Amino acid sequence: MGDLFFYFQHTEILKKFIDLQKKFMEENANNLSIRYWAEEDRPREKLLLKGRNALSDAELIAILIGSGSRNETAVDLSKRILNSVASNLIELSKMSLSELTRFKGIGEAKALTIIAALELGRRRRESEVIERKAIQSSRDVFELMQRELMDNTYEEFWIILLNRANKVITRKSISEGGIAGTVADPCKIFKLALENNATSVVLCHNHPSGNIKPSDADIRLTRKLKDAGLLLDIQIVDHVIVGEEKYFSFADEGIL
Repeated sequence: MGDLFFYFQHTEILKKFIDLQKKFMEENANNLSIRYWAEEDRPREKLLLKGRNALSDAELIAILIGSGSRNETAVDLSKRILNSVASNLIELSKMSLSELTRFKGIGEAKALTIIAALELGRRRRESEVIERKAIQSSRDVFELMQRELMDNTYEEFWIILLNRANKVITRKSISEGGIAGTVADPCKIFKLALENNATSVVLCHNHPSGNIKPSDADIRLTRKLKDAGLLLDIQIVDHVIVGEEKYFSFADEGIL
């Protein structure tokens, strides 16, 4: 009789333990380490099983950072970082080391990994675009220069030097300025054009404000460079102002 009583008592204790464990698992499901997830839900395993297109932005970032914190998985931490920039990867790429390390669970090494990965993505896109053999339209200019200028928080002025077939000889940074503007030296622009045997030049700069409408100074500079180019038989074929996802072309708007 004593053995039977002990059996039932032991069974009740075990049942209560299982119920408590189940309740704990349900209440802390969102905080479980990734290693306890179903294999197909873990970012690395999901990448292997389903391919990179199956992963969300947060899951891809989670692979980069490797781990979260005691109370937050790497995926949840990645979601929190993305939420801070409205899930916009362009805005994320603008975040500095100090801004990223403000998130609990992101140290310097993880922050640098995120920055490096986003920079590689930008360079990959740039490498694909730069293989374009010729500039045929303002859209070509935008695609060539977008990744170079879109993330800048200051104005930067570039030129694209072309040969007679409108093929890109090279791109050159002319100047860097502040938030409100930059200075483009005509002497430097035409010196580079002559040194590289360019027959035409495309002017290009960004507006960090996001407003791609040309300023009066932009218009005056463009006309000044166009007139100077006529004397040297070097044509200014366009001036493109780059925004994040849009651009303004002087040639397209008929004000060149």
